[in-house]
Amino acid sequence: MLHFDFTMNEQADQRPKRVALAVTGGIAAYKAIEVLRGLQRAGCEVRVAMSRHACEFVTPLTFRALSGSYVVVDDYAPDNPDPIAHITFSQTVDLFVVAPATANTLAKFANGVADDFVTSTYLACTAPVLVAPAMNTTMLEHPATQRNLEKLRADGVHIIDPDAGEMACGTIGPGRLSHPEKIVAAALNILGTAVGETDLAGEHILITAGATREPIDPIRFLSNRSSGRMGFAIAQAARARGAGVILVAGVTSVDPPFDVRLIRTPTAEEMHRAVIDNMSDATIFIGAAAVADYAPAHAAQQKIKKTNSAMQLNLERTPDILGEVARTRRNGQLIIGFAAETEKLIKHATEKLKHKGLDAIVANDVSTTDSGFDSEKNAVVILFRDKPDVVELPLMSKMEAAHRILDEIVALRSNRQSQQASTSK
Repeated sequence: MLHFDFTMNEQADQRPKRVALAVTGGIAAYKAIEVLRGLQRAGCEVRVAMSRHACEFVTPLTFRALSGSYVVVDDYAPDNPDPIAHITFSQTVDLFVVAPATANTLAKFANGVADDFVTSTYLACTAPVLVAPAMNTTMLEHPATQRNLEKLRADGVHIIDPDAGEMACGTIGPGRLSHPEKIVAAALNILGTAVGETDLAGEHILITAGATREPIDPIRFLSNRSSGRMGFAIAQAARARGAGVILVAGVTSVDPPFDVRLIRTPTAEEMHRAVIDNMSDATIFIGAAAVADYAPAHAAQQKIKKTNSAMQLNLERTPDILGEVARTRRNGQLIIGFAAETEKLIKHATEKLKHKGLDAIVANDVSTTDSGFDSEKNAVVILFRDKPDVVELPLMSKMEAAHRILDEIVALRSNRQSQQASTSK
């Protein structure tokens, strides 16, 4: 019989999470490759099933090479080693993900039709189900499709709404497959873990990310470089590990994570206000945003015309969000800062750590080309207020770095609790 080739540990909660990924026949089928890789990076074991029409967009061989396992398309295929694969495939997993889910697939799911491997697997599945619809806008908005989505929600199926944008057919509107990172984040949230842990359950984390823009006039602004990737990765990882997350984001070039409360704040003053308004409920603050240090004292109401003479700007300091949060912290709140440096990384990060009174600081050298700004990878060092140890993280994906940073925060919390327990005796 066909089974997942998993290594079972002594305790069930120590084994990797098992995910079945079904790919159905839409143009977005190629994006399922990114969903597969994202789940694998989070520590999940993934098996893939495909509808016959999905094979017209991506070959089973692609998914077999990436997953290392046989890809089921037809129960009755001569090379299928398991004649009841829809049972063994669906009932040995922790989550069944369908991405993309076409209108036809949704209709079959909603009405109990089981005429191929994917639909038979859905009916036989005893695990939670997450579907990510993708189709033409008109098809998505058709009353029949909307009825089917409502039926599936009523049946307990998790649905991640498609994004809006331009379709392959040229239509502009909702219907594009949600970003693979959002699908992975939604899957991990359902599983309740990204790396086999829910060690941040009970924590309320407030995170800043992205850059702020300080207007000079309606056309121009001052800003810092930041894509928001690192802050978004931390927010996604923290949510997957059980934390409640509020994400205060400036201007970013990547999509925000799924299932976190998002507050958009274009300027430093707006970010400051949002942080102060939400700080009282936070147990951990992580300041990963690239906040502009200075802003024009007075922004022009109309575009400043170019002349032959130099432009002079009167600048004033923006609010020191990180410093104020650290000064006004309540008992037990952990305050974590970030430092982007181009030289003397440890020296400058240590100065910032001490000057602002932080519990820890994450520093990275942004002068390199393979990490930092606009990169999907990062190499950082983490310094602490109460211990001389420096944790150095080599070049890795920002999601991996996010989990390693959170590991250190969890350890910091545990140490603080142990110290408080010993002093109270």
